[in-house]
Amino acid sequence: MALTADWNPLGDVFFRKFDLCSMQWSDQVDLQKSIVAAAPFGGPIALIRDEARGQKISGVASKPLIQIFTSAGKELAVIRWNSGTILKLGWSNKLDLLCVQEDGSVLIYNIFGVYKRTITLGQEARDVRVIQCHIFNTSSGTTGAAVLTSSYRIFMVTNIDEPRIRRLAEVPGAEIPPSCWSVVSLQQSTHVLLAKEAKLYLLDHELHCEEQEVPINSPVDSYIEMAVSFNNKYLALFCSSGILWIGSSSLKEIYCEFDTKCQKRPQQLAWCSTVAVVGCWEDILLMIGPKKDWIKYTYDSAVHLVPEIDGMRIIGNSSHEFLQRVPACVEEIYKIGSMSEGAMLFEASKEFQRGSQKADEYIRMIRDKLSHAMNQCISAAGHEFDPVNQKALLRAASFGKCFLEDQKSDFFVRMCQELRVLNAVRNKNVGILLTYQQLQHLQVPVLIDRLLLQKLYWLAIHICQYLKMPDIEGASRVLAHWACDKVQQSGIEEEQLARAIAEKLGDTPGVSYSEIANKAIECGKVDLAIRLLGCELKAAEQVPLLLKMGRNQLALTKAIESGDTDLVYTVLLNLQERMPRGEFLMSIRTVPVACSLYLQFCREHNRPMLLELYYQEDNFQEEGNTRIADSYEDERFETRVSKLVATQDAFNKAKNECATKLTEEQIRLMRFQRKMEEETNKPFLDLSLHETMYKLIVENNQKGVEQLRKDFKVPDRRFWWMKILALSETGDWNELDRFSKSKKSPIGYEPFVEVCVKNRNFEEAQKYMGRVTPENLVRCYVKLGKLEQAAESALQSKNAEDLNFVLSKCPPSNRALFEKIQTMRNQLGAK
Repeated sequence: MALTADWNPLGDVFFRKFDLCSMQWSDQVDLQKSIVAAAPFGGPIALIRDEARGQKISGVASKPLIQIFTSAGKELAVIRWNSGTILKLGWSNKLDLLCVQEDGSVLIYNIFGVYKRTITLGQEARDVRVIQCHIFNTSSGTTGAAVLTSSYRIFMVTNIDEPRIRRLAEVPGAEIPPSCWSVVSLQQSTHVLLAKEAKLYLLDHELHCEEQEVPINSPVDSYIEMAVSFNNKYLALFCSSGILWIGSSSLKEIYCEFDTKCQKRPQQLAWCSTVAVVGCWEDILLMIGPKKDWIKYTYDSAVHLVPEIDGMRIIGNSSHEFLQRVPACVEEIYKIGSMSEGAMLFEASKEFQRGSQKADEYIRMIRDKLSHAMNQCISAAGHEFDPVNQKALLRAASFGKCFLEDQKSDFFVRMCQELRVLNAVRNKNVGILLTYQQLQHLQVPVLIDRLLLQKLYWLAIHICQYLKMPDIEGASRVLAHWACDKVQQSGIEEEQLARAIAEKLGDTPGVSYSEIANKAIECGKVDLAIRLLGCELKAAEQVPLLLKMGRNQLALTKAIESGDTDLVYTVLLNLQERMPRGEFLMSIRTVPVACSLYLQFCREHNRPMLLELYYQEDNFQEEGNTRIADSYEDERFETRVSKLVATQDAFNKAKNECATKLTEEQIRLMRFQRKMEEETNKPFLDLSLHETMYKLIVENNQKGVEQLRKDFKVPDRRFWWMKILALSETGDWNELDRFSKSKKSPIGYEPFVEVCVKNRNFEEAQKYMGRVTPENLVRCYVKLGKLEQAAESALQSKNAEDLNFVLSKCPPSNRALFEKIQTMRNQLGAK
């Protein structure tokens, strides 16, 4: 049979309808008595029987069954329905089954019929009852649901994973029920098109309701059905008069108005990709193109239409077909009388296999365009579903490559790999009926995800290895998913299960044992989780789960062994929050590293706890040190003093007499400073003893100075230096003179000279020269700038070292003085 036998022209293009597979469900299913939901991209099929055709299903009385099949009809699961009345079935983009009830609840199940969660579409939907529902995919990749209530209001969520209920605007004429409606999701927004008889309205989530003008020439009594294309860019409207309007979803463009000659509402109206609209009336399928061309197909039994990105799946009781526009590359090769390069290469390959010399003639005809011919054959092979046709086209491409020297084979190799993957997943035991164009849209990682959802781990790993995917994205991810599924199984001893998982996974890169252990915890298998965590190499992954299971000491041990202080702090703070204080402190006391780190943490963030720890450990020395530091953090005087009193007590217990004495003196000094502040209204607090006395001397508070000198037993030398500096700073030279005569200076009179020189008061400095000791006289003269007197004093004391010092200070410009000092030095040397 010719490959073009099932081709049908639709205007200037061809469409073909071919079998994908025979349905394995045999006599289990009657589509005419079922509510059907099929996921796109060759996804699973869900059915719920309706014995009373056209009646809603009572979940309480009849307890119907929801059956889940692969797209090849292989049964995956059966759900015995025990909830409310089902209004709609649908699939999310993650292949979760959505069951919408009349009360606005959406129950979500996985592909094997395991309940996951429930979302609701608001209290109003629950109160007034839902009468219609649409499940849709948005342009951002999420799945949403919109419902129409019996009060003719529409509620919508655009993401069932993060449901946010949006109430759309109310349509004028609330007493009239909508004749049809649909959801349109574009990049800018998701909105609803709703028809009430001959009027069409656009509703969005911002509560805008705008009547739309449909560019239609035929008279319209009512729009009774509408369909949005797979990419949401095109719209089909079916009128009660039998007119089918085809245009853009923005209603700005019109492609055609076609009279179907049938005023009956179609059971289904759907797009075949974006190139044609298909209506289903009982045993008839009518496909209409944008130029009013049409093709009619007849069936013996009910069918269900599933729009796809590149065509349409037609599901029947016994067969599963695919309707699509013939791809351009396939048409160019197989079309009767085609003289395209690909067609000529394909014919050359067939003649070569027959051993005919015509093969050479065909090759000569396309020699200059042989590379293009090869690409045509390779592309056409991708669009063929039958492996025999695939091989024939690839064989032709390989034949053409023999006549080219520098032709790259990347495209050929990639196509061979992808076709092998496609043929594997199309197998009836797998039942994912993907086309090549759908695979390009989904990408291989998403296909792997779908295999994992069906628990086809063996096939997923083989595909990952065959395509040489990175372990983290491929085999490792599959193994981790397998292990998570394995821990959920019952009836297997946990020790045996842990050993089996460890043997299978080993040290496979990219596999996280902590994720598997977490799944075991969710299943209540704590011992299994602990065994699995023993295989986890990363302590940062182990510790949180051990804490989650309440294995606190083990978590602390693992954190310490890792050497990660941040991880140890995480454990300690977690334990601190969850355990009574006394029990917590006892638990870390036996772990020196943990205790030390906790002390360090308390030093920076929890000072009261730090004091308590020191007190419990009888570490009074550190307790005192801490209290001293804390006293300076408080601004209130009495509180600071009380803290220092406690510090004194701590040092006393530590038998540190020196620290006790110093603390006592600090308390006395602070109280004196407080007294001075009250008397002088000037700041004294936090000054040292020296600074306090210095300030009092400057302010001429002799009484206070003497009291401090007496109370703190300030040494005479220290006191004299302090007072000299203070008096010189204030310029009180008379007081400085009186002070120098009060008694013999314990530090000599050189400091008096120094402070006078420093303040440029040379006349005052001269007063003290007579009392300077001979050994310091020379240097004092030098400081006064009297070099000649300094030299004479050095000569008189016969000190050559002092004379050399004076000579070094003599400026070269004073030549006479320099020579005089030089002569003195020579005289001293001669003696």
